[in-house]
Amino acid sequence: MADLGCTIAGIESINPFWLASAPPTDKKYNVERAFQAGWGGVVWKTLGADPPVINVTSRYGAHHDATRGLIGINNIELISDRPLKTNLDEIRATRKEWPDRVIIGSMMAPVEKEAWQSLAVQIAEAGVHGLELNLGCPHGMCERGMGSAIGQVPEMVEQTTAWVKEVVNIPVFTKLTPNITNILWSAEAAAQGKADAVALINTVNSIISVDLDTMAPEPTVDGRGTHGGYCGAAVKPIALNMIAEIARAPETQSLDISGIGGITNWRDAAEFISLGANAVQVCTAAMLFGFRIVDDMIDGLSGWMDTQGYRQVADFTGAAVKNVVDWNDLNMNYDLKARIDPEKCIECGRCFIACEDTSHQAITITEQTDGHRRFDVVDEECVGCNLCYHVCPVPGCIEMEAVDTDRPYMTWPEHPLNPVKDAG
Repeated sequence: MADLGCTIAGIESINPFWLASAPPTDKKYNVERAFQAGWGGVVWKTLGADPPVINVTSRYGAHHDATRGLIGINNIELISDRPLKTNLDEIRATRKEWPDRVIIGSMMAPVEKEAWQSLAVQIAEAGVHGLELNLGCPHGMCERGMGSAIGQVPEMVEQTTAWVKEVVNIPVFTKLTPNITNILWSAEAAAQGKADAVALINTVNSIISVDLDTMAPEPTVDGRGTHGGYCGAAVKPIALNMIAEIARAPETQSLDISGIGGITNWRDAAEFISLGANAVQVCTAAMLFGFRIVDDMIDGLSGWMDTQGYRQVADFTGAAVKNVVDWNDLNMNYDLKARIDPEKCIECGRCFIACEDTSHQAITITEQTDGHRRFDVVDEECVGCNLCYHVCPVPGCIEMEAVDTDRPYMTWPEHPLNPVKDAG
């Protein structure tokens, strides 16, 4: 059996599955239920100094697909609205009762050295394994000069991280906002501030929908709405890209990575880890399906690792990073052609419509004498874009085949049609 134990920022965890700082980690009751279900750790919902914040209702908006499947959630909830002492007392009790599980204390404060250091010391003394500095919240708190108002300014990211590192001797995770032009700016700043790890991504700033009857953004609070933080399966591609950028940049090699953003199953987690995450955090999936989803994550990841020959999580951590390159480093001579299996084809025509209307007119329809239709690919027109492969509803009906595989690897800077190359 594969060993799911992992280490991040020097902290050992029984598995890489943690709950992110959010409503599921708001109190001891929730955290205990999570640990009973099998989660390796939690990041306690973000704490601030007293007096606590006041939240509004409603708090969640939703982005549904055509079948009402939930693609993502937009939330306008703030940090913990419970007294700081109550949270710290519950952290102490939970640490005592669950000594083999990880508890990270998330925190947020104004841009004041004393505020960050005082709060950090109080949370550290409650017995947490590490601190997560919430520099990413894109709503409510940022309007008070906290959250992403700090996270979008690299100098403040470095300064805040350094302040906390001065007064605690436990690992510090700097949580980054995705609402920035280049994630490396803030990641490098966290490294300069001596962070042990970065956690990302926090939620994406968004307005998720508009109620066309009331003409107000959702979620609506007494006839009005505001921008909020978008999370869930839809943000996974954004998170994967940002994690890969940090994992492959020389300037951020000192940082471990806690991966967050749309992780719904074991495969998502494996993708994050393969791109450099040392552990992952989950929120939306737990809110939608409950804490027991970790069973499937544990079983799925363990089973996959067994089939691949990985004995421990570290064996494939960052394994995909070497294959993440800039566009100019891709092989211009690599060529794919679509292949349609007539035995599996259900004649829905989606591949033809997609190619005919929006791509390269590389699929033809032939009416058969028996009343059926046959779909074929015109190799001369097919550019291997994969669109037909993705829209086909039948697994394995359309495959992409590599052709002319004997041609040498050629990047765009080496290509004869590159005008810069010719000019040189």
